[in-house]
Amino acid sequence: MRFGLTLPLLLVLVLLASPRSQASDLALVGGTIYLSPSEPPIERGTVVVHGGHILSVGPIAEIKVPQGATAIDCKGLVVTAGFWNSHVHILLPGLLHAEKLSSDQIASQLQQMLTSWGFTTVFDIASVLRNTNLIRHRIGTGEVKGPRILTVGEPFWVRTPIYVKGFLEANHISITEVESTAQAKERVRQEVRDGADGIKIFANSVESNEILTMPLNMAQAIAAEAHSAHKPVFAHVSNDRGIELAIQSGVDIMAHTTPFDGLWSPSFVQRMVAAHMALTPTLTLWDVESRKGNASVGDIEKGMSRAAEQLGAFSRAGGQVLFGTDVGYIPQFDTSEEFAWMSRAGMSFQEILASLTTNPATRFGYAGKSGRIAKGLDADLVVLSADPAQATSAFSKIRYTIRGGDVIYAEK
Repeated sequence: MRFGLTLPLLLVLVLLASPRSQASDLALVGGTIYLSPSEPPIERGTVVVHGGHILSVGPIAEIKVPQGATAIDCKGLVVTAGFWNSHVHILLPGLLHAEKLSSDQIASQLQQMLTSWGFTTVFDIASVLRNTNLIRHRIGTGEVKGPRILTVGEPFWVRTPIYVKGFLEANHISITEVESTAQAKERVRQEVRDGADGIKIFANSVESNEILTMPLNMAQAIAAEAHSAHKPVFAHVSNDRGIELAIQSGVDIMAHTTPFDGLWSPSFVQRMVAAHMALTPTLTLWDVESRKGNASVGDIEKGMSRAAEQLGAFSRAGGQVLFGTDVGYIPQFDTSEEFAWMSRAGMSFQEILASLTTNPATRFGYAGKSGRIAKGLDADLVVLSADPAQATSAFSKIRYTIRGGDVIYAEK
């Protein structure tokens, strides 16, 4: 009989097939380890995982691998903290109506969409809360291998955006339009009671002949109610009026750049930064949408360059950038284009790594649990096939994704 699999991969496949409660200790041995974006790497190091947490980390000569631990040879590979994607949607057909889906179906869709790209935590910023809660429950019990999912549930808009109406109708999804501040505040309270980790407003709603902007008093009421429950507020923006609304209403995270408006002036960017707003740039979205609209190559390049310039201005001004792709709305799972454009915007690999790890962990209150590799933190880890210090495309070359000490994705 011939065996085409290496011993480390065979061991990983055993882990993938084992229940979470029976997973053995794990050791990642011999790789280059980035403890955090701001610390120098350990060139030949070892990470030891026990009970879902990091037991020890350091140079290979100083760290003893416990007897019985599963060791993965990481020579020539790179280990970082697990990635966050702070802008996803649990809305793909392969995830909707989860009560009718098998565990394998859900796990397969999550792998294609998220875990094979290194994501151990994601923030879903528009979905059906009841359905997303069901998927989260099945992940939590170990029935489904997947990332930690934080969610805003159903978003708040004054009118359903034209580009999602058909999708919602086809999938029998109803999301209430906001008609008054009193109704909006009660909806915030209900979504929090139902398990939402944040709230999202559509500062702008794109319609057939116009872009509607939510009334300021309504946006302020929603944000204040969410903040009273200690929940972050996201805002979808389509133009600079939407950004202005987000600033004035106290939004925490701005979803999207606005390449169809002008470049952001230094004073405008400073106002965003002074408001302590973070940004998920979702640059790949504009390429996908432009191609969908049959835009010319020149127009696509112009729009993408403008979006990258907006991101660069925000980042240089000290704004907090959170990696996000809008996957689940767009069908492009591959993250390589996003990293390429972030690099083109002038972000260093350390800044991109921060957008994937320490920035979201800090923003969402998980800095004491994840975002870095350190003793006692959750064993949420990514093993890369190449070093992002050499090329940021390495961030999309995932060998293993590990959540709480369990291998939830292994490259075949």
